[in-house]
Parts: sequence; structure tokens; C-alpha cells
Amino acid sequence: MTTPSRPYKIPESVLVVIHTPALEVLLIERADHPGFWQSVTGSKDTAGETLLETCVREVAEETGIEVGSREVPAAALRDWRLSNVYEIYPVWRHRYAPGVTHNTEHVFGLTVPRDIAIRLAPREHLRHVWLPYQEAADRCFSPSNAEAVLQLPRLWQGGA
Repeated sequence: MTTPSRPYKIPESVLVVIHTPALEVLLIERADHPGFWQSVTGSKDTAGETLLETCVREVAEETGIEVGSREVPAAALRDWRLSNVYEIYPVWRHRYAPGVTHNTEHVFGLTVPRDIAIRLAPREHLRHVWLPYQEAADRCFSPSNAEAVLQLPRLWQGGA
């Protein structure tokens, strides 16, 4: 059940693979499911929010990284033009409007310096780790996240 202060989630989200030029990938461990490692993910806040705006907001909320700053220019965020449609786990369907059973996830890459400061949202994530992309893919709990990480060498254009 939803209340005016907590509207239904929009079934459109982003997955942001944060990585270094050396193809090390940042993974964050979920607070609500210890042992579940993932890239930054999140749903659009409003129907009018663009996917890029969703990426920038989610990356800042979950890692403290400010896209569009001197350290991480806006051009460092790239739309990989991949999307996944998946069934929403029944345990989480109450967050969505009645009858909504699937979510569309759009995949982006974000190139950052290896020494960038990471500030996790403590209610959302416990720890972070940088791993070579193959190891990161192995650690991802989500198959779509793992597949996106494995696409990194092919999709990263170099530079930012």
C-alpha cells in the first residue's frame, strides 16, 4: 500500500557501472542484503526525470561522486544504449502500482579517477570495493549487472 508521502516506484531504472580507465569496477554491498554486491542502481524519481538526471542523482546519493564536477566531468557519464527488461521480484512488487510486474533498466558507464573519494549512503550500502572487471562481474548478485560489467572493455571508449 502506498501513501501520498511514498508514491509508487516508476518501473524504469538505471544501472551505472562506475569504473577507472584501467577497467577497475566499483561495487557496493547492499545493507538490506549483506553479501549482495552491485553497481549503482535506482529508479526514476518522477516521470519527467531524464535517465541522465537519474544517473547523476543516484551516483551522488549512493557514492558521493558528483557527476559534472571538475573531478568527474559530465562527459565521463556515457549511455551504453543497453537496456534490460526483467520481472520485479514478488517481494518488492508492493512498491509499484498494481499490475506492474516488470522493470526496464538502462545501462550507463561512468569513468572516474581511481583515487576518488567514496561516501556510501549507510542505510543503503555497507562497504565498497574496486575490482578488475572480470572479478567484479563474478561478484555481482544480479545477472544483468554482471553482464553489463563484462561489456566494459567493448563499450568503454577511453578517456572521458
